[in-house]
Amino acid sequence: MSWRADILTLFPEAFPGPLGLSLAGRALAEGRWALGATDIRGFALDRHRSVDDTPAGGGPGMVMRADVLARAIDAVSPEGDPRPRLLMSPRGLPLTQERVREFAAGPGVLVVCGRFEGVDQRLIEARALEEVSIGDYVLSGGEIAAMALLDACVRLIPGVMGNAESGTEESFASGLLEYPQYTRPQLFEDRPIPDILTSGDHGKVAAWRRAEAERLTKDRRPDLYEIYRRGKA
Repeated sequence: MSWRADILTLFPEAFPGPLGLSLAGRALAEGRWALGATDIRGFALDRHRSVDDTPAGGGPGMVMRADVLARAIDAVSPEGDPRPRLLMSPRGLPLTQERVREFAAGPGVLVVCGRFEGVDQRLIEARALEEVSIGDYVLSGGEIAAMALLDACVRLIPGVMGNAESGTEESFASGLLEYPQYTRPQLFEDRPIPDILTSGDHGKVAAWRRAEAERLTKDRRPDLYEIYRRGKA
C-alpha cells in the first residue's frame, strides 16, 4: 500500500499543483504515493454551502465551522485510520526535518487547510488535529503550507530520490545546515572551486564539508548550532 495524503480544502483544484512535477510528480505517477483533495464545501448542509460563521465573542473575519469540518474529516479519515491528522496553522509547532521523517515513515497524512480567521477550537480537540506551522508568518490559507509539508515528506519515501544518499547529506539531516556546493566550470567570474574539493583526498573533503557546515550553522542558525554543540559534548 502506497503512502497516502488526503487534503481537506476549499480549493481542491490547487492540487496537485507543484506536487505533480519533478520528483513528487514522477513518484505520484509511479504510484509510490497517492493524493486526494476533497472540497470541504461538499459537506455543508445549507443551500449556500456555508463553511464559516462569525466568531463567538465578536471580532473581525470568519471562523471555519466545526460541524462541517467534522463531517469532512470523518468521511475521508474514518475511525481507525492510523494516519496523523494535521492542521496547517501559524500557531502550530514548527515543522522540522525530524517530524517530516516521522510522517514519511508512516502510512501517510490527513491535512486540513484552514482559511479565514481559523478553525473552531472544538473541532481541533474533537478530531485530535495536530497543528503544524511552516514558519513565523501568515499565509492566506493552508494550501501552500500543505504542499511544502507533502513535498518534504514525499522525497523521503523509499525509491523517490534516485540516490538514497541525497537525503543524508543535506540541511538538517545531521543537525547542521548543508555545506556549500560547487560544480563546473572550474573558474566562474574569477571565483575558483576550492582546491580541496578537487584534490581527490576524500578525508580532507569530508573534513572541509563538516567544518563549513558548522560555520554556516553557527553564523546563520545559532539556535541549531547550540543544539548540535550540546549533542557533541
